[in-house]
Amino acid sequence: MAREKFQTLTEQMFYILLCLRRERCGVDVMARVEEMTQGRVVIGPGTLYNLLESFLTAGMIEETAVEGRRRSYRITAAGEQALAEEARRLETLLEDYRGFGGEEAT
Repeated sequence: MAREKFQTLTEQMFYILLCLRRERCGVDVMARVEEMTQGRVVIGPGTLYNLLESFLTAGMIEETAVEGRRRSYRITAAGEQALAEEARRLETLLEDYRGFGGEEAT
């Protein structure tokens, strides 16, 4: 069964939306995600700008400023809702993991 777009978020999607709780341009988003995850998650420009376009189309972010080629974005209420739903989904996964023995299971 195919999942609905944005029903679950990839790591890159999650961190982009998280970063856009504050207005940022694309370059700042890439740097902040890498900093926030201590280099564990790196988002390249192609991935970033494709996701930003998808988020804009879905109404999850809005463009807030344009200065030449530099564009800034911020999360919308719809984006906040998607981010919160993903956080709840991840918490549920952790609860399931812990409920079934977590790290103790072999």
